[in-house]
Amino acid sequence: MLLVAFALSLSLGSVHIPIGDIVSVLFGGDGSRRSWEIIVHTIRLPKAITAILAGAALSVSGLQMQTLFRNPLADPFVLGINSGASLGVAIVVLAFGSAGSALLAGLGVLGDLSLAFAASLGSAVVLGCVLLVSRKVQSVMTLLILGLMFGYATSAFVSVLLFFSIPEQIQAFIIWTFGSFGGVTWRQMIVLAPAIVVGLIVAFSMMKPLNALLLGENYAQSMGVPVRRVRIWTLAGASILAGVTTAFCGPIAFLGLAVPHLCRSLLNTSDHRLLMPAVTLLGATLALLADVIARMPGTQVTLPLNAVTSLIGAPVVIWVILRRQNLNAAFAD
Repeated sequence: MLLVAFALSLSLGSVHIPIGDIVSVLFGGDGSRRSWEIIVHTIRLPKAITAILAGAALSVSGLQMQTLFRNPLADPFVLGINSGASLGVAIVVLAFGSAGSALLAGLGVLGDLSLAFAASLGSAVVLGCVLLVSRKVQSVMTLLILGLMFGYATSAFVSVLLFFSIPEQIQAFIIWTFGSFGGVTWRQMIVLAPAIVVGLIVAFSMMKPLNALLLGENYAQSMGVPVRRVRIWTLAGASILAGVTTAFCGPIAFLGLAVPHLCRSLLNTSDHRLLMPAVTLLGATLALLADVIARMPGTQVTLPLNAVTSLIGAPVVIWVILRRQNLNAAFAD
């Protein structure tokens, strides 16, 4: 399924490119037209790779958050991680004005790394606050509300920065908030790809401890799991995944919340040894398909990516929830 979505991502758009030409270009051959080779190499291939990395990163981050907080509504967006990343980007892009933007552009890879670091730091600060509060709050709903409040607070800071910014910077930032996989160049991929790979490695190394946390912290401690260390590493991995993705692609909604639920419903398991690979693949696939739909193949129009993910994701999540309720009712009878 992932390969099919990848092929569609390279083939469909304002210009349709036959699959045969796509395969030829990818394996070093010549396409039927020189313009098609340029489109594939410089636009569609980095965009597809970015979608795969971002979809996997956000989905795995969402799975980590839902397990860590034992909350089915937890994801990077709801708990304020994306808002924190947005604040980090806003400080770098808006607070330092045009001189700061020019400096980052002139630094090349170091500038991209600074942007990713700012986003990751912002997301880590917000999630750290939520995690700190979680030790003193027993109610899951209260914790969720506090996470939303942290998100609103960081959004307020962003609004203040926007108020004092020039129109060009405001427009650029607003477009960034729509979400897009098309803004990542091959140069920026040098930062994005390794950071997400590191975050995924950290996440996959936490599969067994996260399984133990599903049964409660006391049980995990009785099994010899270092709960505090697991929290820190999970926090670090989720912050890297959500923060770096948000820095380069904008705050992408739906994937972190919905994909873990879809995988649990399809596999009928909560075992992270199965869920983690499944979430990675399904998240990457759905991100590719959402990007294809956002392009509106055959037209020159490109929809905001967040609008597409939300329109697709909300009905899917509702269907999963209703299906699970029906199954529970059937088993009860």
